[in-house]
Amino acid sequence: MMRRTKIISTLGPAVADEKTIEEILIAGTDLFRLNFSHGDHANHCRYAEMARSVANKIGKHIALIGDLQGPKIRIGAFIDGKIELKEGDTFILDMNLPLDQGDQHRVGVTYVNLAKECTIGQLLVLNDGSIELEIVEADEHSLNTRVIVGGILQSNKGINLRNGGLSAPALTDKDRKDMEAIAQMRLDYIALSFPAKADDIKAARQSMQDNGIHDAHLIAKIERAEAVADDNRLDELIELSDSVMVARGDLGVEIGDAELIGTQKNIISRARNMDRTVITATQMMESMIEKPLPTRAEVFDVANAVLDGADALMLSAETALGQFPVKVVESMHRIIVGAEKNPIAQKSLHRIDQKFRRTDESIAMATMYTANHLDSIKCVLCLTESGYTPLAMSRIRSHIPVYALSVHEHVLNRVCLYRGVTPFLNEWRDAQPMLVVENTIAKLKKNNVLHQNDLVLCVFGDFVGHQGMTNTLKIVTTP
Repeated sequence: MMRRTKIISTLGPAVADEKTIEEILIAGTDLFRLNFSHGDHANHCRYAEMARSVANKIGKHIALIGDLQGPKIRIGAFIDGKIELKEGDTFILDMNLPLDQGDQHRVGVTYVNLAKECTIGQLLVLNDGSIELEIVEADEHSLNTRVIVGGILQSNKGINLRNGGLSAPALTDKDRKDMEAIAQMRLDYIALSFPAKADDIKAARQSMQDNGIHDAHLIAKIERAEAVADDNRLDELIELSDSVMVARGDLGVEIGDAELIGTQKNIISRARNMDRTVITATQMMESMIEKPLPTRAEVFDVANAVLDGADALMLSAETALGQFPVKVVESMHRIIVGAEKNPIAQKSLHRIDQKFRRTDESIAMATMYTANHLDSIKCVLCLTESGYTPLAMSRIRSHIPVYALSVHEHVLNRVCLYRGVTPFLNEWRDAQPMLVVENTIAKLKKNNVLHQNDLVLCVFGDFVGHQGMTNTLKIVTTP
């Protein structure tokens, strides 16, 4: 059974050589993430070149994601590296304290406006939610807090305000410099961290334009409480982006764990209904950083994200820093395939009662309706210039594989994120559509993907080389 949900692996010290990259590609990785919160441009460029080289060697299309750091608010460093806070302790966040002078009683903060934007009674959550501080006094430059949940607090850990409300813009000066490097690396996707409003997405688009980035798609990482405070704002963020990521780390800290699962399902559903791809991320298989097998809870988490309809699942420290990067990809692949056997993953009512807006959308919907209702269909061949038609097809749950045929490398890379869609190089540039279909069928037969008398759905437009012109669905019997 061909796996439909895609796997994103983060590159890092544990995946820093061609041998390991090849192994996790073979294990099932479809996209690689470059985390610009860590490392320098030279290192990211080396990772990108190595990943492309290895993928080309084994004949696999991949996409590369540049994940911007955004306005991650952190405490400064402690003189002794860490402290221990106990319930009931008092602790001060001091905007005037040098960032390397933290001690048992106070610490500096990277965001100078933090005290101005907080009020007495609010909760500050540190270290990915493991420590909670209640604000008891506040002035322009400091916050006096009482420890509600204590623990070990190390230097440079993140701070979130429970229920959101901080005004830091999503795109920072560092992000703008990283955009320049991303333009040079020709990455396929750019992930914007902490967008809370339409202006954040627009600023990222403008920065992409300023740097001559035209082919990359923009991923909005949903991780602020404000982004999910109401569905209208969420829909606006989804509509302005090309894809969204359910970034469950900071999002869970801001809205609370109890709200997270329902919010995840809502984001995935709304994104799919708006023809946007959607990624589920953060701690998918966290235990496998140190252990060779996932927990049962992680198995269920991965499977539920698949059944929710996520296009891709993302591995972070599991591959970048973990001891078992190949095993974790193999495990995720196995769990996804198991989940996709469930009938829920193969049935769809998407837009069954809606009007269609475009001809190519209508053809895409008709294709997947036919694929799901005619038992003998083996696959869909879709000639595409922009990737839109296979994207529309991928919104329909199905077990029928879709092959996106394109002459454009950036389109082939882009569709690596689309659920159930496999990129396929159209080697017959400028040929008439049916000749491309015939040659592709011959190649798939040679690779034992298709056999004689199989039925194939073929989708194309009358005019070769023009976007948005898909107007033909044809059922072909393989010779």
